[in-house]
Amino acid sequence: MPNDTRILAVDDRAENLTALAAVLDALPVEVVPVTSGQAALKELLNDEFALILLDVVMPEMDGFETAGHIKARPRTRDVPIIFLTAGGEAGEQAFRGYAAGAVDYLTKPFDPWLLRAKVSVFVELHRRNLQLRRQARLLRQTLAEGAGESVMAACDRLLGALDERLKRVEDDVDRLRSGEPATDLGGHVADLRLALDALSPGA
Repeated sequence: MPNDTRILAVDDRAENLTALAAVLDALPVEVVPVTSGQAALKELLNDEFALILLDVVMPEMDGFETAGHIKARPRTRDVPIIFLTAGGEAGEQAFRGYAAGAVDYLTKPFDPWLLRAKVSVFVELHRRNLQLRRQARLLRQTLAEGAGESVMAACDRLLGALDERLKRVEDDVDRLRSGEPATDLGGHVADLRLALDALSPGA
């Protein structure tokens, strides 16, 4: 059974993606590997991800440019990004990574335990967020159903009152037709009008 929590791994080198998948294999996640920034953006159009592991140095579209596109889209701007890159100019790249919206920055070769620990935090946050969204949806549905029942009950009461008042008016009209005096035709018509006003849209 596939995991409902997905992580997008972006790296132009297949061996790095294989290593990431192996490191994260113990976690209850599905790692979706792609080899370019363009492919990452395409995946983000179709699925929801808990986290993006994004390589910095890639041909055509590097990690910073890819992150810029991700953060510019309303649908994906809140997806956390962890940049992964080789050592070297780590300080400058880390600054650019955080400026691009990354939540963390790891240099290769990274500690597998550290990466797993960081990913676990974001996976748990994602799961809790999904749970809160489900609970909020259920609460709104419950409130809507409750409001629907109360509105229907109120309408039923109004319709019942309308039927009762209409019956009194019809009885008075029948009495008048048969030559008998009406009991209180004016009062019954007034009651009927009040009931109709209560059911009108502007009421």
